[in-house]
Amino acid sequence: MAEIESITIRKVMWRLMPFLFVCYFVAYLDRVNVGFAKLQMNAALGMSEAAYGFGAGLFFLSYFLLEVPSNLALDRFGARLWIARIMLSWGVISGLFAFIRPISSATGISNEWVFFSLRFLLGIAEAGFFPGIIFYLTLWFPSVYRARVVALFMLAIPFSSILGAPVSGALLNLTGGSLDGWQWLFILEAVPSIAMALGVILYLTDRPAMATWLADDEKAWLEGRLATEQEQKTKSGHVSITRAMSDPRVLACSFVYFCLNAASYGVAFFLPTIVKGFGVSNFQTGLLSALPFVFGAVGMVLLGRNSDRTLKRREHVCFAMILAAVGVAGAALVSEPILVLGLLCLSQIGVSATPPLLWPIPSAFLTGTSAAAGIAAINAIGNLSGFAGPYVMGYLKDATGNFSAGLLVLAGCTLAGGIVAMTLKVSRHLEAVEPARLAPAE
Repeated sequence: MAEIESITIRKVMWRLMPFLFVCYFVAYLDRVNVGFAKLQMNAALGMSEAAYGFGAGLFFLSYFLLEVPSNLALDRFGARLWIARIMLSWGVISGLFAFIRPISSATGISNEWVFFSLRFLLGIAEAGFFPGIIFYLTLWFPSVYRARVVALFMLAIPFSSILGAPVSGALLNLTGGSLDGWQWLFILEAVPSIAMALGVILYLTDRPAMATWLADDEKAWLEGRLATEQEQKTKSGHVSITRAMSDPRVLACSFVYFCLNAASYGVAFFLPTIVKGFGVSNFQTGLLSALPFVFGAVGMVLLGRNSDRTLKRREHVCFAMILAAVGVAGAALVSEPILVLGLLCLSQIGVSATPPLLWPIPSAFLTGTSAAAGIAAINAIGNLSGFAGPYVMGYLKDATGNFSAGLLVLAGCTLAGGIVAMTLKVSRHLEAVEPARLAPAE
């Protein structure tokens, strides 16, 4: 039994995870490359720090509104078609950012409001992608593997910054065709998303029952294992969509994720500006901005593996959130560039590690369509702070002249999330299935 489990999980890992990693890599790159574009775009479009922060955050407002409906559509129509639709639409809209000034001239709408509108549309386009993948992984991996596979999937976030930040910095120096560097950045980084949409249709498999690349005994074992887990959850109390949306555990997870994303996006959208303030070039800004995400990638993998080994989910989430809060607060209180960067590296360990530690918690007590709705609700509510965080940072930067006040607010929010994480209670037996019950389906 251990042999069939090992072979099956290895096959599923190698089939799905590299491809999903690349999908999220290009998704996250398109989401946050505006932070690098800002180094030239703000002056070109005549935008203030507060206006930029407001526009950057608008993505998450529309993302919130469409998150749950999008995830329910994925459950109904299948992952392949829905994820492909998401990637195609966000790739096209992301490329349109390069043409804000022509759009403004043609429509009579100000540059600022064209920027706001495109960020709002980008949120609509991408809504459902991340929670859709998280839900998709629950259809393929038993609970005891989920923190590590979510960690592997979400490694795309630090890697999109590790690899994408230097590239984005370098693209700012590109000119030609009457376009500036920030415009070429948006165009060239939108192309992979559009190309990957076709790849999703051709490559992904919706469910294990449809996996022609698994042997019959491997397919039977995986379906039997997942069915057994779902049976355990159902016996412990089936959670309907309505109950899932109002479940205190779902609301607590939403609050924790809200607090995390305030720090995550509040810092990420302004990180290139903070680093540029050290007095370095565009390319050096890209290299230094990538450094915190190297530490984040290491922390994500190590804490994710330890969480799966111990199944102490909430303790790991709390530890990671406190680590993030300490790093962000510390960066606000020092001025030496090397200390600021070092503390941001520390904070990124906690920021990067928290999501793969948190997501197995709702997966342990939600099943079926309620899982799709509950996971989407957590992600939707949590990402609302993606609107608040950047706006607070921009507003306080305009008001005070530096980023210290904004960083302290984000640190306090993250600390509150870490405290609430310790209130989450999920029985470990819902994740740990007895080996004797794992016989392949007849």
